[in-house]
Formats: sequence, C-alpha cells, structure tokens
Amino acid sequence: MAFPTHIVAAAGYVFDKDGNVLLIKTPNRGWDCTGGQVEVGEDLEAAVLREIMEESGITARVKSLCAVYSNVGQYVFYDGVTPVPTKVMFDFICEYVSGECCTSEESTEVKWIPKEQVLDYVTMPVLRYRFENILRFDGQVTYASYVTKPEFRVLTERGI
Repeated sequence: MAFPTHIVAAAGYVFDKDGNVLLIKTPNRGWDCTGGQVEVGEDLEAAVLREIMEESGITARVKSLCAVYSNVGQYVFYDGVTPVPTKVMFDFICEYVSGECCTSEESTEVKWIPKEQVLDYVTMPVLRYRFENILRFDGQVTYASYVTKPEFRVLTERGI
C-alpha cells in the first residue's frame, strides 16, 4: 500500500474588532488570506496561527473552523515542472490579538480591508469562492471538492 500523497494546509481569515479582514498580496495568487502547509508534528490550529504570524506579523486566535476543501485536480506548480499533489485545506475564521502588519518572503503587501470591499481585491476564482464562503459563514461548516485547473470548477459542496 502506498502512503497518502495529499498536502494538508490551513488558512486563516483574520477579522479585527471593526470587522476588517486581513489580506496579504502574494507573488503568485494576488490578494489572499494567510495560510499554508501544516508541518510535521503540527496541529491545524498551530499551523494556521504560525502562518498568520509568518506572512503578516499579526498574532491571532482561532474562533471557528468554517470550511474543509479538497482540491482534487492535478497540475504543475508555478515553477512549470513540479507536480502538485491533491490538497486538503481547512479554513478558519480567526480574530486579531496583536501586532502590526508587515510583509514577509511570502507577502508583498499586508493590509486590513473593510469586509464589504474584500471581494474587490480577490480576483483568483478559487480564492473568491473561499472568501465568499467565509463572508457568509453562518456557523455551518462547508465541505467542498473542486479543481482549479484548467479552470476552477466546484465538484461537490454541502454543509457538514
């Protein structure tokens, strides 16, 4: 039996007390939330909080799991060579605790955006889809599977 080949990732959608959302601008995806791969021995919440700090300089706390996604498409990484495995992603709503926005190796800009304007910034179809789910979160966790290439397409979606 072969071992699993999935990447496990966690994303943090950070809100401040005024309802603004933390956005980072990335070289490959444009405006996005913070997040990334879960490291060996790390739990999901620790991973998302680490990614928020690394990419934005912000300390946050997890409030709620809001979505679980499977990207079942197979495609080549931004380098044009490396195959990307299937991904399982966990999206968390988080709240601001402290810190000042600062860029990192993974972010070229970091800023707070009023929640009503977030979708004006996020242009990549899969990211818009995930942000739309976050912005209308009503307490029920969404599960969806999708492919992102050659074009974004949702395969299944339901509340869990």
